Amino acid sequence: MTSGSGADIQANIVASQVDGGRIADNIAMFARLLRAAGLPAGPDKTTLATQAVLAVGIDDPKRFYWTLHSVFVARRAEHDLFNQAFVMFWRDPGFLDQLMSLMLPTARSNQAQDDKALSRRMAEALFASRGGEAPRAKEEIEVHATGSWSGQQRFQQKDFEQMSAAELREARRQIAALTLPFERLRSRRFAQVSRRGRLDMRRMLRDMSARGPDYLRPAFRRRRWVRPPIIVLCDISGSMDTYARIFLHFIYALTNDRDRVHAFLFGTELTPISRLLKHRDPDAALTRVSQRVRDWSGGTRIGDCLRDFNQHWARRISAQNATVLLFTDGLDRAGGEGLDRAARKLAANSRRLIWLNPLLRSTDYAPLAEGAKALAPHVHETRECHNLNSLTALAAALSGDTAAGRRMV
Repeated sequence: MTSGSGADIQANIVASQVDGGRIADNIAMFARLLRAAGLPAGPDKTTLATQAVLAVGIDDPKRFYWTLHSVFVARRAEHDLFNQAFVMFWRDPGFLDQLMSLMLPTARSNQAQDDKALSRRMAEALFASRGGEAPRAKEEIEVHATGSWSGQQRFQQKDFEQMSAAELREARRQIAALTLPFERLRSRRFAQVSRRGRLDMRRMLRDMSARGPDYLRPAFRRRRWVRPPIIVLCDISGSMDTYARIFLHFIYALTNDRDRVHAFLFGTELTPISRLLKHRDPDAALTRVSQRVRDWSGGTRIGDCLRDFNQHWARRISAQNATVLLFTDGLDRAGGEGLDRAARKLAANSRRLIWLNPLLRSTDYAPLAEGAKALAPHVHETRECHNLNSLTALAAALSGDTAAGRRMV
């Protein structure tokens, strides 16, 4: 629990109880704030939290904090959001002024920027739960209110991890409208055409055999153009949480824009999600995905998951002619164990293996982690993937301008 807040929180908790015994009502309002901020705080958890608090009492702020924490926080990634919600809700409202000051654009470390983004999302959720609207930073107003070219440029260059809740919603809207100009390749197979192609001697001889030697009509054929398969392997470990959630909308757009797209999520295990994304409503589709995945925002074993894909899925979905998008930061809990061999096999069996790494947002990034070092030698291309500009560039790169894109399949 945040240090220095115990006395203020204690006073507000006691006041809540004294004021008509409304602790249960305040816990319900606190749960609404958590839901608005993105935590799964449904009625069942609200009831359980109220019962737990009444059982342990409210005389100790730390015990009160950890009682609510044990009910509402199920994953490590939810801790920071819960902590900020707790302090904002149960402490003196003047604390919100300090949080609003965090919204001013300043040059800070990555950790400070992460805290700022969390605070802004939490402040928006709190104001929404009170029926109002959170004050927005000047930069955000330029992007969403004026729609100016300069504002849009800054918005498209902004890191997903530093976006407010409103900005993330706008990013999802722009991803849904993204043009996906994926390439077509010439197939080794032929299709019948009525004119302007190669003479189809086999078809002509077959027609003569069926209709008589006097029957001679020209028949033509032409090579087919096909869209090669696309395979998406998306890391959903704790370090990739924010990026994975926004990249899922890109995967959804891709899956519903064309056929032969195969999507998988992985953390400690590999989960196929292509069929789950085939839904007209993106929110419904992503809800189905979240219900299916068991290891979201946990650890990651990249080598094991890629080996699982190579053994059980690669041949089934014809990975040999596919473009593979591997979305991960290369941080592997297993220390890169088995990743070198699995990545080598994946690259050999695919037409193109593209590593999408959000850590490339930093100009001084180097693949020093064991997982990243094992992965780097085997990918055909490495691209950054941390903002709207990088996703737009990715769509353009997949349009088939490279020599590899002209290979027949």
